[in-house]
Amino acid sequence: MSILFAILLFSLLIFLHELGHFTMAKLSGVRVNEFAVFMGPAIWKKQKGETLYSIRCIPIGGYCAMEGEDGGSDDPRSFDTAAWWKRFVILVAGSAMNFLTGLILLGVLFAGFKQFIMPVVTQIEPGCTIAGEHGIREGDRILEVDGEKIYVYSDFQMILDLNSGENHDLVLLRDGERLELKDFPMAKAEFLNEDGSKSLRFGFSFSPVEATFPETMKYVWNTAIDNVRIVRLSLQMLFSGQAGIRDVGGPVMIVQKMSQVAEAAPSAYFAFLDLINFGAFIAINLAVMNLLPIPALDGGRVVCLLITTAVEAVTHKKINPKFEAYLHAGGMILLLALMGLIMFKDIFVLIKG
Repeated sequence: MSILFAILLFSLLIFLHELGHFTMAKLSGVRVNEFAVFMGPAIWKKQKGETLYSIRCIPIGGYCAMEGEDGGSDDPRSFDTAAWWKRFVILVAGSAMNFLTGLILLGVLFAGFKQFIMPVVTQIEPGCTIAGEHGIREGDRILEVDGEKIYVYSDFQMILDLNSGENHDLVLLRDGERLELKDFPMAKAEFLNEDGSKSLRFGFSFSPVEATFPETMKYVWNTAIDNVRIVRLSLQMLFSGQAGIRDVGGPVMIVQKMSQVAEAAPSAYFAFLDLINFGAFIAINLAVMNLLPIPALDGGRVVCLLITTAVEAVTHKKINPKFEAYLHAGGMILLLALMGLIMFKDIFVLIKG
């Protein structure tokens, strides 16, 4: 089921991504030559008006082929002759659709929740060393830890884990005012549990709030923004050397992780919720990654669009679109090589066990 879910998820996300480009191109008056689901030879196609709609045999990817998107077209409705702001909207529409899909999946996930845990301190246990007059108090809302915003309560432990050491910088909201605790000791202590055992923890808990419609929408948005931040933190770790190529995964690893998540769930219902959560993260991840300023990706095309528009506005000379086409072609070759390397690595790890 997890493998089937992964295939359906990737297919849906790619379809919606290309549908975003397609819809905005049509609304902007740009000619669309073909809208294809999947890649390879066509197994079904139909011409409707100026656009050929097709389903192709390799269940990977898809595309929205616009007239003149790589330049060199004399058609007055080509992509390269459209106003710069129309081209900008068309380019970002794919990622916008993926982000919207992530929001919808999170809305489905949280629709049945009765309450949400907020990063507001409550129920401080006796002996808690980090609470008190110069520490954390009941009612404090934790806004930031080490410069990172706390969108949902799980961010608190995640950010602490990312930064080594026991001292951290906290920003709290207390009685409507911001309070900064610089280099604050956040060491866990041993506390007695209800069953008589002992465990290490901070000695306080966060408070729940009723899952009203406004609170649910707020939690959906905060979770989506948190997922965007996770992508950024992952890229930071990759470029700083905290993570390597072995930590980077492609579709094979994603399917494997989905399978592990589903198998670890106590029931089919919770497995479904976990997969929905995973799907929302992948959708938002795809939206962010596609907007990175890398040639061949939508973000790279947006950067080229803004640069060429600015240069042409100053020089009053049109830049040859072939230069950008060569840049994106080279970027695509490198991306495909990287994707092949990652897929080979994932398959090798999977076989090695």
